[in-house]
Amino acid sequence: MSDTNLPTADFMAHIKSTQTLWALQDKTSDGWVILDSINFENADVMPLWSSLELAKQHCIDEWESYQPMAISLADWLEFWVEDLAQDNVMIGVEWLDGGEYLEVELADFSQMLAKIEIL
Repeated sequence: MSDTNLPTADFMAHIKSTQTLWALQDKTSDGWVILDSINFENADVMPLWSSLELAKQHCIDEWESYQPMAISLADWLEFWVEDLAQDNVMIGVEWLDGGEYLEVELADFSQMLAKIEIL
């Protein structure tokens, strides 16, 4: 794993201090935003953000019916990783429209989070 494929230091520092990730959840169906990967065939990407404000910026247009939802690091590591791994989902770190974001392997991303989780 090269350094260019790691989440930014700012992202990880923010997550370390808040112990929270942000994703977009449909207000009616409880589904989550999952996208096709721009870099890998047969892979999906779950966009995640480090703050409510960043996530909220994307609740427009086709995601107008979604709302930012907090996911604690403890819940991520206990519940989310296994489910996402079964579905071959990668992580879109600080996702921005137009492909301006980093796609990270779920296992690599989750290992980094495990190192900063406050138990």
